[in-house]
Amino acid sequence: MTRRFLFVLGSARADGNTELLARRAAEQLPPDVEQQWIDLAEHPVPDFEDLRHDSDHVRPAEGNLALLLDATLAATDIVIASPLYWYSVSGQTKRYLDYWSGWLRTPGLDFKATLTGRTLWGVTALAHSQPEVADPLVGTLNNSAAYMGMRFGGVLLGNGSKPGDVLNDTEALARAKTFFEQEAPLARFVYED
Repeated sequence: MTRRFLFVLGSARADGNTELLARRAAEQLPPDVEQQWIDLAEHPVPDFEDLRHDSDHVRPAEGNLALLLDATLAATDIVIASPLYWYSVSGQTKRYLDYWSGWLRTPGLDFKATLTGRTLWGVTALAHSQPEVADPLVGTLNNSAAYMGMRFGGVLLGNGSKPGDVLNDTEALARAKTFFEQEAPLARFVYED
């Protein structure tokens, strides 16, 4: 299967530090690797409503939810590019991940079976000098991948607060050059180690 990367941009700011870092990493992908970029601020979805005990889920046929679902199912690699907001993913990103719960229960999708074995990656910019403050974000993505039986490529961390700051983080830019080259291991919950 040809690799197809879905970049899910979860920032409230266009062309922010997280997106800049994600694009630097994506520049290193071979030309035959397909890339699709979806900015959640430009493709908003309603708040997720948990219907698992109330009704059947229906596959969205049009609009932003259908776009996100189809792109997610088509991707071999999903890159969550979310700035560190209050020590985790942004609200837009969390809402997208919340929809995974509904898609797990949508008849005929086989959402989990489709994503099993595929790879989840993360890219984030944080305005803190200690990378450990991003541990909750990393945990959210790792545990989501583990639940789905996916591989987890880790999170590319960069430092930046003002727009463009991440371009001064030479260490992050160096890591971006090889970030997607690594072999991503099967994700595991912390208690499985």
